[in-house]
Amino acid sequence: MAQKPNIPKGTRDFGPIEMARRNYIFSTIRSVFAQYGFQQIETPAMELMTTLMGKYGEEGDKLLFRIQNSGEKASEAPEKGLRYDLTVPFARYIVQHREEISFPFKRYQIQPVWRADRPQKGRYREFYQCDVDVIGTNSLVSELELIQIVEEVYRRLGIRVCLHINNRKILAGIAEVIGAPDKITDITVAIDKLDKIGLEKVNDELRERGLSEEAIDKLQPILALEGSNAEKLETIARILAANEVGTKGVEEMRTILDLAKDQTLPIELDLTLARGLNYYTGAIFEVKALDVQIGSITGGGRYDNLTGIFGLPDVSGVGISFGADRIYDVLAELELYPESMLNGTQILFTAFGDAELRYALVWAKALRAQGVRVEVYPEAAKMKKQMGYADAKHIPYVAIVGGNEMEANTVMLKEMNSGEQRQVTLDTLCKILQNNLIG
Repeated sequence: MAQKPNIPKGTRDFGPIEMARRNYIFSTIRSVFAQYGFQQIETPAMELMTTLMGKYGEEGDKLLFRIQNSGEKASEAPEKGLRYDLTVPFARYIVQHREEISFPFKRYQIQPVWRADRPQKGRYREFYQCDVDVIGTNSLVSELELIQIVEEVYRRLGIRVCLHINNRKILAGIAEVIGAPDKITDITVAIDKLDKIGLEKVNDELRERGLSEEAIDKLQPILALEGSNAEKLETIARILAANEVGTKGVEEMRTILDLAKDQTLPIELDLTLARGLNYYTGAIFEVKALDVQIGSITGGGRYDNLTGIFGLPDVSGVGISFGADRIYDVLAELELYPESMLNGTQILFTAFGDAELRYALVWAKALRAQGVRVEVYPEAAKMKKQMGYADAKHIPYVAIVGGNEMEANTVMLKEMNSGEQRQVTLDTLCKILQNNLIG
């Protein structure tokens, strides 16, 4: 027996039901993005490695998929890789197309990304991101809009979430006041794992990364801060009072929280939130589902000079990314997918013979012109087989063409759930479908 074919670990096939669910997520997110004036772009699956390397931190760089050169002379072709996220390619896009863009530029992008990670629940090597960014403005109103987008997307999807927020300037200030300003990257990489590995292992990693015991001791009360957002902000403001960068971060945080004070979305100031990507410079966000243990399902932040790496300095942007695959898993676990999202076939025509099959094709064409989703079983097979096909696809109505007692210009309409049958004309069939089928 031939070996059954397989696919790479960390990737998945998606059948019709899975695709209907994914498209439900994409269309919900896309409609909210459009409401806020964001426009869609796409970038290639592969980028030059010079574009990708050095943007994600040392751990992110290790997860880049490299592509073997093909179709070019290996000695002349630049090294390429699959994109790790959508933000760095977006920054490259901005610089490459800057003459065509009016700032501030509001874009969204829904495409797959690839990471050479160890596959596990909620973590895949190939997955989709739904990014929304505004670039070319420093205004913190943009952060508010992202918070509002998060609230609206998850309201529509029916997922209860909490948005965690911090500021990389606050983290930079903390690194300075504990006496480790040159270890900001090491600190953020380590404490970003706090939820996953716990405080003790985070401290072990900080030691491995060269932080002194004195610096680690000074960091502990900050990582343990509790209370309301206002209380935590007041405490960290006192700690960072003499630090210019940290104080700026506190001021930004106060402004964002004040702008968002009327949102119903729970917002938590989380001073342990770091996000490991090196390009963040201001506010950072993560969104977690309240009813499913799966890690963050949305994340992002402010980046002040990502385009500067590509030759266009001092262009600030901010964005967030919705993890479609984790959202998919959350909706599945909570059984939140609406039945109407399948948008499958609404009526199947079956026929007793070839003459009746031609008749069915005429009726099907007429119904499709009315916006009905119609299938015709392609051969005059046994009726049991045709009915089994309708059952397997959950088609609500079957129109049986032909039979000994059928009147001219009629079909026998069967409602599959109840089993009720009646003889109908085309006009009557149209009215029944319009009254009983949604979308």
